[in-house]
Amino acid sequence: MKLRRHIKLTAPFSIKKALLIVGFSFMLSLAGPSFAAVSSSQTLTIDQALETAFANNPDLAAAQREIGIAQGDRQQAGLIPNPELSWEAEDTRRNSRTTTVMINQPIELGGKRGARIDVASRAQDAVGIELERKRNVLRADVIQAFYNSSTAQQRLLLARQSLELAERGLRVAQGRIKSGKSSPVEGTRAEVQLSEVRLELRRAERDEASAYQQLAQVMGAPLPAFVSVGDAGKSMPDVPKLSLLINRIGETAELRLATLQIDQREASLSLEKAQRIPDLTVSVGSQYDERERERVNVVGLSMPIPLFNRNQGNVLAAARRTDQARDLRNASELRLRTEIQTTLDQWMTANTEVASFNQTILPAAQNAVDTATRGFEMGKFNFLDVLDAQRTLISARTQYIQAIAEATDAWVRIERIFGDVDQLTRTP
Repeated sequence: MKLRRHIKLTAPFSIKKALLIVGFSFMLSLAGPSFAAVSSSQTLTIDQALETAFANNPDLAAAQREIGIAQGDRQQAGLIPNPELSWEAEDTRRNSRTTTVMINQPIELGGKRGARIDVASRAQDAVGIELERKRNVLRADVIQAFYNSSTAQQRLLLARQSLELAERGLRVAQGRIKSGKSSPVEGTRAEVQLSEVRLELRRAERDEASAYQQLAQVMGAPLPAFVSVGDAGKSMPDVPKLSLLINRIGETAELRLATLQIDQREASLSLEKAQRIPDLTVSVGSQYDERERERVNVVGLSMPIPLFNRNQGNVLAAARRTDQARDLRNASELRLRTEIQTTLDQWMTANTEVASFNQTILPAAQNAVDTATRGFEMGKFNFLDVLDAQRTLISARTQYIQAIAEATDAWVRIERIFGDVDQLTRTP
């Protein structure tokens, strides 16, 4: 009887998995080696998820294009102005006109070219740090989606176990009702409990499918190319020390980017100051007089007179942007310090709760269900005691999953700030 019940519960799930494998087989043949590697075992590990996301995520691919864009801007900033060729004629009559051909070469003064190069170079450095920050964010998103999928799997497994408990309680109640030892009301209660558990099972199945789809999306795939995910609890790192993270806050991509933005603003200010100095235009050419039949060389110099526009407005704006960048950097550091401390507190609290559930609460709740069920079979307890024990166990399992989710959320927030936390704690 127990074997038949097990087949009843798991057969639809197995058929669903088989259909997923067949339906995804053609897609996997086109998706490249990363997805093919995942499909070989049909159980996705967190390392495979990260590797696939870094190789296929379109947002990260678009961010990597910024490197080439910054290289082009840097190249353009170093170019000197093009010369200008001009031709003019005095008098339109052929026998008396004078024609002049000139080459005009602008010469930048005040260090404008060097200032432009400095601005473009700092922007190029900022692109590299921004790409690092986006990789950290993607890594954190993959971990979050992976753990959400693992949690959904656990919730579905617990829902199936709860269904077994409810079915067992219903059979015991029906047996006692048939023997005249219990009221039919207890059978009704058992049926209501079973219906509630079945609803929870359907919700768990829906949540698992949604979590799988979100994980596939962040990995850069239109559909999940896996049947299940590995046990995420084994790969969660230990909570790092607060002093270690605070001492390395300056190494975070966000704070380095904020510091570099100050340098960018200062370089822009230098460029605007250089723009106050007008450029010199050197002209060299030849003039031919048809009447005199004579050609003469022409040399000229020209320069704007900075009488009204001395670029004073742009200089003022650039100076204020520099001050703003300093304030934003200080605000970022203050926010990061606060977020790190509160996140570590959440992480440690959640880990304590998880340990308490594993060591005490869940075993005690499971033992209470077994004891109440055996006592009800022997007539020592009524079915309300069994229902209460079952609900306590289900509630404890739900809280346990929530504690794991809170610990994961804290880990992911630290990952977004620092990147690979495990590697950070190993680095002296």
